[in-house]
This record gives sequence, C-alpha cells and structure tokens, in this order.
Amino acid sequence: MPSARARPCAPSGTSREGPRGHATSAAVASSRAVAAGSGHDFRAREERVPVTDTALSEPIPLTRASTVVEQACAGLVDVDPSAVLTEVERNIYPGIGEAELSEALIMSARTLVESEPNYSRVTARLLLDKLRGEALSHLAGTPRQADQDQMRDDYAAYFADYVRHGIDLGRLDPELARFDLPRLGAALEAERDLAFDFLGLQTLYDRYFLHDGGTRFELPQAFFMRVAMGLALREDDRDARAVEFYRLLSSFDFMASTPTLFNSGTTRPQLSSCFLTTVDDDLQSIFSSYRNNALLAKYSGGLGNDWTPVRGIGAHIHGTNGESQGVVPFLKIANDTAVAVNQGGKRKGAVCAYLETWHIDVEEFLDLRKNTGDDRRRTHDMNTANWVPDEFLHRVEADESWTLFSPDETPDLHDLYGEEFAERYRAYEAAADRGEIRVFRRVRAVELWRRMLTMLFETGHPWITFKDPCNLRSPQRHTGVVHSSNLCTEITLNTAADEVAVCNLGSVNLARHVTAEGLDRDRLAATVRTAVRMLDNVIDINFYTIPEAERSNSRHRPVGLGLMGFSDALLAQRIPMSSPEAVEFADRSMEEISYHAIAASSALAEERGRYETFDGSLWSRGVLPIDSQEFLRPSRELDGSSALDWDALRERVRDNGMRNSNVMAIAPTATIANICGVGQSIEPLYRNLYVKSNMSGDFTVVNPHLVADLKRAGLWDEAMVADLKFFDGSLGPIDRIPDELKSLYATAFEIEPRWLVEAAARRQKWIDQAQSLNLYLATPSGRKLDELYRLAWRKGLKTTYYLRSSSATHVEKSTLRGTDGKLNAVPAACSVEDPECEACQ
Repeated sequence: MPSARARPCAPSGTSREGPRGHATSAAVASSRAVAAGSGHDFRAREERVPVTDTALSEPIPLTRASTVVEQACAGLVDVDPSAVLTEVERNIYPGIGEAELSEALIMSARTLVESEPNYSRVTARLLLDKLRGEALSHLAGTPRQADQDQMRDDYAAYFADYVRHGIDLGRLDPELARFDLPRLGAALEAERDLAFDFLGLQTLYDRYFLHDGGTRFELPQAFFMRVAMGLALREDDRDARAVEFYRLLSSFDFMASTPTLFNSGTTRPQLSSCFLTTVDDDLQSIFSSYRNNALLAKYSGGLGNDWTPVRGIGAHIHGTNGESQGVVPFLKIANDTAVAVNQGGKRKGAVCAYLETWHIDVEEFLDLRKNTGDDRRRTHDMNTANWVPDEFLHRVEADESWTLFSPDETPDLHDLYGEEFAERYRAYEAAADRGEIRVFRRVRAVELWRRMLTMLFETGHPWITFKDPCNLRSPQRHTGVVHSSNLCTEITLNTAADEVAVCNLGSVNLARHVTAEGLDRDRLAATVRTAVRMLDNVIDINFYTIPEAERSNSRHRPVGLGLMGFSDALLAQRIPMSSPEAVEFADRSMEEISYHAIAASSALAEERGRYETFDGSLWSRGVLPIDSQEFLRPSRELDGSSALDWDALRERVRDNGMRNSNVMAIAPTATIANICGVGQSIEPLYRNLYVKSNMSGDFTVVNPHLVADLKRAGLWDEAMVADLKFFDGSLGPIDRIPDELKSLYATAFEIEPRWLVEAAARRQKWIDQAQSLNLYLATPSGRKLDELYRLAWRKGLKTTYYLRSSSATHVEKSTLRGTDGKLNAVPAACSVEDPECEACQ
C-alpha cells in the first residue's frame, strides 16, 4: 500500500533566529531534511553493504525491513518511510543482528515524533513487529517472523498455541483451555494492533505482556482476550461474554485497571485495585496491618490505612504503665514495608496513611514527608492524607480554637461524623476544661490550617480529604463508617477491624464517546452496561490474599467505574477547559455515566441478586447520589440541575435493588490512559510538547490535536517545534498563535484552578464515591491555597489529591549550537504522572 509522503516543515534553505536570538538548532535543521525524505532507495544498500547476522551467519533481509517500515507508515498522514530508513542508515553496520536491526528501526522512528506526532504510531508498529518475532519464535521454538498482513491470517492459530503454552508454563489458568479457542481466536481483530502509540505499546511490552524468562510470548490482541476470558469465567455463555468483553477492551472504549490487566486469566487472579484498612490501638492489630499491607501489595493492590485509632504521644499504656511514643514510629514501619514489597517486582509498593485532624499527633503527621529533622520520624516513600471533619473548617472560618486529643481518651470520635461528631467533640472539650482528660492540646484552628497548607505546598503531603461528605453521602451509612480514602483519594468505603474494604476499578474512555456535536449517548450507555458487568465479575473471580478483604467484598460488592480522556473529549468539541461549557460538559457527561451505571447494577441485581447489605442502604430508600448531596446543605454551595429521568430510575432501584453497594469512582488512570493514548482521568492538558519519564523510559509526547490545528493554520514548522520546547509546551508566549488556540490548548498551570474545582463539584453530585482531583497553581501563595481548598470544601467535594506547582525550569535551554531548545525528560516531582498514582490503575 502506498504511504502518504511527509511534508517538509518549512521550505528548504530558510533560516530563522530562534527564541531570544538563538540560532535554530542543527538538530532541528537536520530533522527537516529527514522529514522531507532523502530520496535514497534503502534496498539498494544490500548491494553496497553486505550485512550479516552474527548469530545466524546469513544476510539480514533488509528488503523485509523496508517492507515493515512501509507497512508501519501505511494509512498515516504526513509520515514517510524514507525518513525512517534514512535515519536507520546512519546506525547499522556490517554484522548487525536482527534484534539490533529491529531496535535501530524503532529508535530511528521515535526521533521524528516531535516534528510529526504520527511517527509515534509508526514507532509502535515497528515495536509490534519486534514483538511478533519474539512471540512467534518463542512458541514455534525456531525463528519466525510475520508482518501485519500475515498476522491477519495467523492470529487465530497463534492464539490457541499461546493459551496452551501459557498453561504449560503455569502462567495461565488451565480453565482457559475449556473455552472455544478457535471461536475466540477468530474474533481477534489484528487491525486493532495498529491503534497504539509508542508509549502505550511500550508500556504493555515492558510491564503487562506475559513472558518466559524475559521473552514475551503474548501479543496485544491475545492479551486483551486473556483478560476478557478471565473476567468471563463464571458467565453462563462465557465464550460469547469473552468476545463481548474483548471487543470493549481492545477498542479502548473501556479499560480495566492495572491489577485486572496484570492478573486476569492467570493462576493468581488478584484483580482488585484498592484496599482500605483500619488499624486498631493494640500491637497485634498494628503488626497484623503490616502483614496485610504486604500481602495486599504483593499482587498490585494500592493501600489506604486509617491510623486514627492509635493513641498519641504521651498517652498512658496500661499494660506497662508507661507512655506512648505516638503513631509516627509505627508509620515509619509501614513506609518501609511498602518499599520492601514492590508489587511483585512490577512497580513500587504504595500506601497512604490517613489521620483525623483532631489527633494529638497531627502536627508531627504533617512533617512526615519533610527532608529535614529526625529521619526515624520521617516517611519519605509513603503518602499521607488529612481526614478533615467539617467542625474543624467551621472553626477555621470563625477563627476559633481547636483541641487535639488522643483517641484512647476520645474513642467514639473516630466513628462519628456530621452534627453528632460536632456535639461529642464539644463535650470532650468541656471535659478537658474540667480536668477529666489527661492528654490534649489547644491550638488556633486557622494556624493549624495554614500549617496543613504549607506542608502540602512544601512536601506535596498530606493531602486534604473531607470526612463528613464522605460519610453523609455514603450509601452504606447503615453498616459502618468511612474512616479514610485509598491511595489515590477516589475510594470511600466503610472499614472496621474485621473488614478490609476492597474496590474494583475500570474507566470509560470518554474520548471514544464524543463527536464534534457532543456525547454519543447510545454508545456510552452500551459501554457502561458491559463495563459494570465486567467489574461485578471481578468480585467472584478474585484471588483474595486476606480473609477480611474477601468478607467485605462479598457482602457489599463495591465497584468503581470512572473515566479518562476528559481533556481529549473537550478538544474534540472545541471546548476550552477554563470555561462554563467545560463545567457543563463535566456535569452532563457524568450524569450519563451515573445514570447508566446505576441502571446496569440494578439490572444485575434482578439477574443475579442484590448485594447482601442492600436493605437499609440509601439505595433501598430511593436516595441516589444526586439526592444525597442534600445532606450537606446548608453549609455548601451546591448545584442540583439534572437532565435525565431520575424518578423512573429511583423506582427501579427500590424495586429491583442494587448488585453493588457503590458503582462509581474516578481514579487517576495514570497507566491505562497511556495504553489508550488519551489524557489521564479528568486532568487538564499537562503540556503540548514534553518528555514523559516513567518506568518504561522517556517518551516524547506531542499534542496531536494542536499539531492538526497548527497544520491547518500553516503554522507547524521547525520554528514552532523550537518555540514549544523553549516555552515548556505553552502557547501563551508565542505571538503568531491565534488567541482561540491559546485558550483551547491552555496547559494545566495556565488554567485558573477554580475551573477544575467547579467541574469536579458538578461531577461529584453524581458519584457515590469520589474522584482523584489534582489541583495546579503556577505561583502558589498562602492566600491562593487557602481560597482554593476552602472552595473545594464549600462546593461539596469529598477529597482532593496532589497539589501541583510549577518548578523553575523543565527544559534545557542551551546557547550551544545544536542543542537549542533540547527537550529533556520531566522529573517525577514536576510530572503529572507519579509512580504512586499507578498503584490503583
């Protein structure tokens, strides 16, 4: 198939002074020549340079390399096979082996990404060719290659061999062999392998695909079918359901969370994402919590630990007649456990510790992530979060005092919320004034609030999460208390000494459900219906590492359906993030997801039965998430608008029940969004051009929507690439870009953060759990932080996540010719993507 030829970024021979008078780099100039194509016939090189494979002692088939590159470029605009092949010429040598030649092709294509985003697809397809050779050769026991055309015919036969081989190795559940493998193999769509960009496929290659001693034998469509089969094991017609689930996953319309992708269909199917625990105030419970953390983290679970019950510094220890050292030394051990158990070697162990704001140790808790002080009382690797009651913020606003207590003397505060908490808290203050409480301390509420915000700015922790809205709006108020959130602040489930809360996550790709005219409601409804079924299946298939998790999950059956690609969906509709239209779209899109998710769970209840603790829940009383926000009035500024027929759904839920105690939660989607090639979760654009650094390496990321607009305007050239590098992916300082595009493509630190809070508040009214909401401030100040987090509280948000601030510099700006505007990897501290975020995804 003939491929589209690349267009030169600028007329040959032109010159330009770069930003601040720097000459346009030689690297950019040379990329112009490469992008334009050299006109050289790569295949002629076989005659000039006799290249042999040192392992096989045979000539390398360079004609095949040319064919593979042409296939990789097929169907993509503004890419040119000769640009890749010319770059390869510079890197091969006599005696190069096939493996090195494959790497050379990949490396050559990826160097062109910054000038044309479609080269990311080209690079992915070249990586795919390498993967095919690796997998097919491994299964055949002899060197084998297959190009994309050949795989259309070979995928089905490969799939049956792959399943048998995985079972023989002990990687796959032997039950998979009982599926109709020819039928499932015939359902695989080889063309869907071409949908990946380089970051997505490299991430799968490095961390998700099954391997034998480091050799991958799992191809992308087999991977998605393996996950689908694992989720369909208990279905009545499991072949049909496996095909249905496969089609949803491989289309990128929906993606399951990382633990599900890692482990579905394997011999250890730990598929759940998040685990929440409460640590009781005794050594047996404390050290059991370390053991539980280790067992849960081993198979990729993200952890949220509620440490509020543990007594504080100076509290009396009856058994020894001594005084407690407080909660901090125990948190240090929890931190080190997370480091030691690194999720099966696939990613860092990750845990978040929660503490209520009235705990006597809260001021030391605020300092846990500082780089100064006694290192024995620091937790450099563990996340922390404040669990803040409304009573505290009322006192902040009134500039009143706040009293800190040790929980051994005020044990019921842990389980109280709302007005009951406020009344009991005041009673304990009166008791302290009468001398009836031994350990307490008075502080000015606003001073403690300022210190919380200062530590959040300086160390990124503890995060700010709100106890009362999490509990007042919980559908499960009748069965217990929400004592914390999870690692990524989107899960709000009850915990107790004998129940570890578990949540099973997956995300709708919103970008796949919009057109320029708006939401594709029918497609979204169908996606949500199948996605909720898949998530519900996780509960029964799951491999539980501790009994407390199995007991909780079986009784309440919570799931968390979220979304990703929100920024892409806005761009498809030409809606700037910082606009009333974006807030309205956040509202209407979440309403659609909420409506269909609740309807799907109710339909499953009719088919499979209600969850065990349904009676007495808010659901059973006809109180849906949109209704439960009324429990927050009158102290909140809430929006009550809706567009769908909620009355009919209320009646259906009351009559049929619910299969799941909770159905929605918006997770960060740090990794699965990379796989699908869309923006993370509900995040704004990070930058329009940058290098993302993660566990799979460094990847040039270019906003393809922007590039398409700049091409239409005749503005995409080497000078624009250099400007974007120089200005850290921001369009604001580039004069020749129209204001309309600057508004549409404003990056995270250019957006007034109140727009993110407003959009999140509109979503929150529809969600029975919470959302991972990052907030961005380019130039933080105490006043801005105070206003922002008070706004989040007043708008009824349940939680917030990271506070992001802009660092001094992100991109190397050198005066040396040939390095001007060189793009460097964004450090983890500055990047939207943190390793911890991935643990829920």
